[in-house]
Amino acid sequence: QPHSRPYMAFLEIQDGDENYTSSGFLVAEKFVLTAAHCRALGLYSKIAVILGAHDVTKQEPSQQRIRVRRQIPHPQYDRENLKNDIMLLQLEKPAKLNGFVKTIPLPEPGERVEPGTACSVAGWGRTIGASNVLQEVDVEVLEDDECLKYDYYDPATMLSARHPQKCRDTARGDSGGPLVCDGKAQGIVSRVSDPGITSGMYMRVSAFIDWIRNAKKLL
Repeated sequence: QPHSRPYMAFLEIQDGDENYTSSGFLVAEKFVLTAAHCRALGLYSKIAVILGAHDVTKQEPSQQRIRVRRQIPHPQYDRENLKNDIMLLQLEKPAKLNGFVKTIPLPEPGERVEPGTACSVAGWGRTIGASNVLQEVDVEVLEDDECLKYDYYDPATMLSARHPQKCRDTARGDSGGPLVCDGKAQGIVSRVSDPGITSGMYMRVSAFIDWIRNAKKLL
């Protein structure tokens, strides 16, 4: 439903001569969480966040477009295996919270999501082509044993989930979006799935709560 996920953030990323998009979610008036691999690396690169959006091709009255002042990727982020694939974005100005723009709660440190838990994930990623409107899919959290076949999987900082029918899941452009379980952002889309072959991989947000709090304090 349009605007039913008011914490969602659409990221416009200009990285040198390249332009691409990603997803994120609002966790405080001046902070958005996303994946570290969504980072813009060029000297003159920049990121803008659009909040309150459903159709990003339209100038909806609900939208707030705010530039990112600072990108704070996790200091142990590894681009090769996407370990610690989490990044905090500090906005240039606070978001105006209303019926279209809201924050989403985070879990407590070390909080675990039981396998089989029904969750949802949303983003503007590809369907057949890139999606202009926010899409959502329900997924179930998997047992760690089902994910350990991937060499890069670390159960302490990652979790995986997929649609029970293995044919609907995250796709390119959904990176950085939240895995929402019982109203909390329990995961961050890190590796999108290949439906029917692999499962979506997420950073386990509860493993990074202390880092998030300390990063916000430093700013």
